Amino acid sequence: MSNRMWGGRFATGPDAIMEEINASIGFDQRLYGQDIAGSIAHATMLAEVGILTHEDRDAIVAGLETVRAEIEAGTFTFSRALEDIHMNVESRLKELIGEAAGRLHTARSRNDQVATDFRLYVRDTIDTLVAQIRALQLALVRRAEAEVETILPGFTHLQNAQPVTFGHHLLAYVEMLGRDHGRFEDARRRLNENPLGSAALAGTPYPIDRELTTVALGFDRPTANSLDAVSDRDFVLETLSAASLCAMHLSRFAEELVIWSSAQFGFIKLSDRFTTGSSIMPQKRNPDAAELIRAKVGRIMGALTSLTMVMKGLPLAYSKDMQEDKEVAFDAFDSLSLSLAAMTGMVEDLRTNPERMRTSAAAGFSTATDVADWLVREADIPFRDAHHITGQLVALCEQKGIGLEGLTIEDFKFIDHRIDSRIHKVLSVEASVAARRSYGGTAPQNVAAQAARWKKHLTGEDAEPVRVGRPGGHGDGAE
Repeated sequence: MSNRMWGGRFATGPDAIMEEINASIGFDQRLYGQDIAGSIAHATMLAEVGILTHEDRDAIVAGLETVRAEIEAGTFTFSRALEDIHMNVESRLKELIGEAAGRLHTARSRNDQVATDFRLYVRDTIDTLVAQIRALQLALVRRAEAEVETILPGFTHLQNAQPVTFGHHLLAYVEMLGRDHGRFEDARRRLNENPLGSAALAGTPYPIDRELTTVALGFDRPTANSLDAVSDRDFVLETLSAASLCAMHLSRFAEELVIWSSAQFGFIKLSDRFTTGSSIMPQKRNPDAAELIRAKVGRIMGALTSLTMVMKGLPLAYSKDMQEDKEVAFDAFDSLSLSLAAMTGMVEDLRTNPERMRTSAAAGFSTATDVADWLVREADIPFRDAHHITGQLVALCEQKGIGLEGLTIEDFKFIDHRIDSRIHKVLSVEASVAARRSYGGTAPQNVAAQAARWKKHLTGEDAEPVRVGRPGGHGDGAE
């Protein structure tokens, strides 16, 4: 049987293989909400300009609302023979209201219809992802407030470098996520143009009013070129690019959670809510949620690469290749949404081991730079010379099997007579972090201020001041 939705050109139905490769209803049915919204806006506009009677418009809108209710109730039957969400909705609409349903497709094509539906879907997705990013940022900020003075080893090359505060480390990810938020918002601004009315590729001879559908669907403006409107998928690619960067940031943090929760580090502990056990080793607590987040970036970036390859050789305007845009995008956006939710849960769930963190931060001569800085400030020694002297002090420590804080004043003077007892004040990790008060530095008062700034930005409320140097804290109380 021929597919009557295609018209009279085709006398027979498609081969089973053709139906299998051609149908998209298995995945694009999730666009039903956007498809129905676009059709209601289109029907309303057609009535306003006199192409459609108000009676037909009312019947179409009522029928579409019935279709929506059936889909949401799970009673709607999707047909592969009808290919996609557009034909499935229109076919059911005809069953419900009869001939008037056939007037709905006046002055539009599936080409501008799907472009409109997909823009609406991506816009809705961006709004959801942005809300999730902000929720994760707020969870990180609240955790940072609680860890203003908690000492953590700062690494370069995954080697002990200089001590930082755990709050400072967490706020680094808040900054990354802030950039992610901005990229999604930028993508949203650019995608928010209305393709509806571009028809198949050349526009339409009907006297439509594209401004009406633009306002009804919440777009900023109609697209200015019909060829570009139906063939553009930049809005998906740009959103996938933003998603890839966001997923990469989550993956970096996930890697740190995996490292920190290992027995070798023991900086944090995740509860049973976000870990799993082993089928053979009863002692294991595996950070599987973090590991899976770490892996999701491959799927998300793969979607970006896949769609880029689909689009790279397509002439204007629409080609069926573009049907391949949705599955990869749906999967990528679902993966990022799940990763953001899981990461937010882990940030709220994790518990720190401040003593273990501090011990590790003090290892590896992490205050060596503080010694060099002291030599520059207090002994007026050029930094390159101070660097060399500090290296000699580290070598002496290695010979003695002690840390810098274990050197006596005689040991210091043996290396350089200009050193005096004041140097002992800079040898603790607490003194090291407290000294780094430059804007953006790790000093506890800086961290408290940045956490308050972010909290106000994310909630619209003034944050409670974080008290630095509180009793029982890990800092030295430096203000």
